[in-house]
Amino acid sequence: MRQRRARLRAKSWQVWQCAVAAGVAWFIAKDLLDHPTPFFAPVAAVVSLGTSYGQRLRRVAEVTVGVAVGVLLGDLITFQLGTGAWQLALIVGLAMTAALLLDAGTLLINQAAIQAIVVATLAPAAGASFLRWTDALVGGAVALVAAAVVPRAPLRRPREQAGVIVRKVSALLRAAADSIEDGDAARSLEVLRDARSTDSLVAELRAAADEGLSVVRSSPFRRAHKGGVRAMADLVEPLDFALRNTRVLVRRVAVACYRHEPIPTSYAGLLRDLADCSDSVAAELAAGRMPGAVRADLVRLGRETSQAARTHDLSAEVVLAQVRSIVADLLAVSGMDPLVATDQIPPLVDD
Repeated sequence: MRQRRARLRAKSWQVWQCAVAAGVAWFIAKDLLDHPTPFFAPVAAVVSLGTSYGQRLRRVAEVTVGVAVGVLLGDLITFQLGTGAWQLALIVGLAMTAALLLDAGTLLINQAAIQAIVVATLAPAAGASFLRWTDALVGGAVALVAAAVVPRAPLRRPREQAGVIVRKVSALLRAAADSIEDGDAARSLEVLRDARSTDSLVAELRAAADEGLSVVRSSPFRRAHKGGVRAMADLVEPLDFALRNTRVLVRRVAVACYRHEPIPTSYAGLLRDLADCSDSVAAELAAGRMPGAVRADLVRLGRETSQAARTHDLSAEVVLAQVRSIVADLLAVSGMDPLVATDQIPPLVDD
């Protein structure tokens, strides 16, 4: 239920936007243009807007063209051949074929078929086909205007989701540090299960970034935010790498605990220092800033890892290597070029 309420909160603006657009489209077609039953005006508006901000302009075009194709074929065939089961099958097949030949997307193909069915099964009054086409234009126009009115929430969401990922990295690092110190295999395996359930976090960030970019492309009122949204979209890859490397680290700590393989307790201190840096990155993102202020601490930690005690046991070596990789990933999140970030971490010193 918490997930469902969260989904409702996230989509509440789009729901109300579709509802208002449907009412406005009906008002324009019914009361201003005097169409008797402008059923497709609100349908076009709602289908075009949808519950996501991505590709709204394309949806408007596909709905409008789909209606045109379906209505045209439906009218032609019913006029020449009448109505019936085989005529309906023929109309739907031809409408979908025509849409495919237009290299259409799924939405256009479906709309062509649906409108052909409507025309074939609901006998229109004289001139009603033209009214359906006009209704589609009205609904599409209302959707275009509504699409330009976008709140700031989709623009904040990529930054908020990036913070969620960094805080998750921090929590996993601290849990792994505890496991290194006490060797509790059962708890380390539970942490590993938690780490393996984090793929959805990156998927949500990628979706939020794509949605934010769609907003700044489609809304003239949000074009000024393009640079910030683009910067957040550029964080998807380094954050994905940071989370992946954290999962590898947690897995190796769990294996070491299960096999009773020693990992220097000083590595637990490195993990906690890295977790502190992750928290600072999350705080900078929450404040609406790129985390450049954390860069010096990350560089310092990267240099400390090159002087860390070495045991040459596989588990310990993997943990140390992953700490260094996560440092480089977070430096990339701070805005540093990934290759430059790698150069900031000196080679390991052999004992």
